[in-house]
Amino acid sequence: MEKRRTTRLGKFFRLAACLGVALLSGGGLIPDTSARDLMPWKSPDHALVIDAYELNIIDWDAMLKDKRIAGFISKASDGLPESFDCTGDHAGDTVAHCKTMWRKYAVSRELYQTRRLIARASGLLWGAYHLARPGNPVDQANHFLDYAQPRDDELMALDIEGIDPEKYMSLEDAAIFAGHIMTRTGRYPILYTNHTTARYIAANRDRFPILSRLPLWYARYKPGIRNVFPMGNWNDYALWQFSAGPNCGKQRCPYRVAGTLPDIDVNVAAMDAKALKAIWAKGELLPEKPFDKPVLIASGKAESFSGAGISIDMTMTGSIAKISIPLGLR
Repeated sequence: MEKRRTTRLGKFFRLAACLGVALLSGGGLIPDTSARDLMPWKSPDHALVIDAYELNIIDWDAMLKDKRIAGFISKASDGLPESFDCTGDHAGDTVAHCKTMWRKYAVSRELYQTRRLIARASGLLWGAYHLARPGNPVDQANHFLDYAQPRDDELMALDIEGIDPEKYMSLEDAAIFAGHIMTRTGRYPILYTNHTTARYIAANRDRFPILSRLPLWYARYKPGIRNVFPMGNWNDYALWQFSAGPNCGKQRCPYRVAGTLPDIDVNVAAMDAKALKAIWAKGELLPEKPFDKPVLIASGKAESFSGAGISIDMTMTGSIAKISIPLGLR
C-alpha cells in the first residue's frame, strides 16, 4: 500500500514537472520557421513596398526597373497643422521662420502630389502616412486627410514611433485618430510601429481594442523574426519594414533599391503583389481573438508519512492560460 501511494505520487509530480516545462517554454509551441519570417524579401512570392519622406532622393526611371516593387507609401502630414498666418503673434516664431515653414509645406505638398501622379501612372499601389505627434488627435486626423486627400483605393497609415506621450502621440489619442479617420472615410488606417510598441499594445489589447486590431506595418531591422507572431490579435504582419538607414550602408544592405540612397525604407509584404492589391485599401479591423481564461491543469492529493509517523496532506493545483501537452504524454 505504501509503495503504491509513493508510485502514484511520483507519477503526479512527473506530470506536473512536464507541464511546467511546457509553460516555461512558451506553452510548448513549436517555433515558426516559415520562410515568410526569415528574409522573405529574397523570395519573388513576396511583394516589396517603398516608403519615403520628403528628403529621400528618388530616380524614378531607375527605381521602376525593379519589378518586385508593387507599392509606394509617402509621408503626408506631420503632427498638427502649421499656422501660416505670417502676421501678428506666431507663438514665438519669427516672420522669417513662418515664411520658411510655409515654403517647406508648399514644396512638400507639391512633391507629394507629383510622386502620387508618377507612382499611380506607373501601376504602383499608393499610400500615405501621418507622423503622429503630441497634440489634439482629431485636428491631426483632419490635417492628414486635408493633406493626403486619400482616394478610395489608397492605403492610409498612422505612424506611432513609441509609447512616451511626451514625445509621441499617446496610444489613447492614436485610437481617437483612427476612429476619426473611420468616421470621415469609412475606413481605418493601418498601424506603423516598432516591436516594443506593438508588443505593448498586444499585451494590453483590452485597453486598446481598436489599435490592437489595425493591420500591422511592423518595423524591425532583423533578418528573421521567428517567435514574434502570433502577438495579441496579430497573426502576422501586413508589411514588415526590414531595411532603412539604420541597417543599410555602403558595405551591407538587406535590399538595395536602384535610384535611391541607402536611407530609403523598404518593406516586404506577407503575400505576393496580386494578394496585396486585393487588401491594400480595405481599411478593415482584424478579428478580435477571445481572451484566454485560466484553466485547471492539474490537481492532486496524496499522503506522506514522516519518520515520526505524522501524516502530511499535500495538495498541488496549477492553472495556466493555455495547455500544451508534450508529444510523449499524448
